[in-house]
Amino acid sequence: MEDTYRTLEAPSEGLYKEKGSKFIALAYPVYSEEEVKEILAGLRKQYYDARHHCYAYSLGADKSRYRANDDGEPNHSAGDPILGQIRSADLSNVLVVVIRYFGGTKLGVSGLIHAYKTATAEALSLATIIEKHETALLQVLFAYPQMNDVMSLVKEYELGVKDQQFELDCRMTLEVRKKLEKEVSGKLEAIEGVKVEEVEQPY
Repeated sequence: MEDTYRTLEAPSEGLYKEKGSKFIALAYPVYSEEEVKEILAGLRKQYYDARHHCYAYSLGADKSRYRANDDGEPNHSAGDPILGQIRSADLSNVLVVVIRYFGGTKLGVSGLIHAYKTATAEALSLATIIEKHETALLQVLFAYPQMNDVMSLVKEYELGVKDQQFELDCRMTLEVRKKLEKEVSGKLEAIEGVKVEEVEQPY
């Protein structure tokens, strides 16, 4: 199962100007549709006086969830060129929003395609690209005596500890690489008295 993908380390910005129109491209690493909605809502408030907020995103290591939105520009003149740039850079878990301030002169469909594509390419070219693995979250419940066995598996598989509570009963939320999820779950459950549940990813 392919669980590796390329994404952005941090947000980045690009700018393209044409005939008085200004295209501000803002690229973000994102992990869910909820996150996309939050960022869009924030940008609409911040750039409330802009004519268009066009965007595209791609989610998941397999890039199976994606969307392109023209936000009032002619069909396929904005969202698709933005998505095309995300795809040609082979990125996922990425949102690019291009905010347009109209300069008074119409650019025509081909001019718009060029502008949205160029602004997006600029933002992505300035970003630091990193490789990540798709992960799953496991909640592990166990009693104090099992601590050593659980911790040795955490170390062996280099699992990320997202949350932990050590009292009479112990609880840990562990981040595991997606393709190792079954293997790690099996080994944890093989320890007597350990219970494992998958947690909803914000993903």
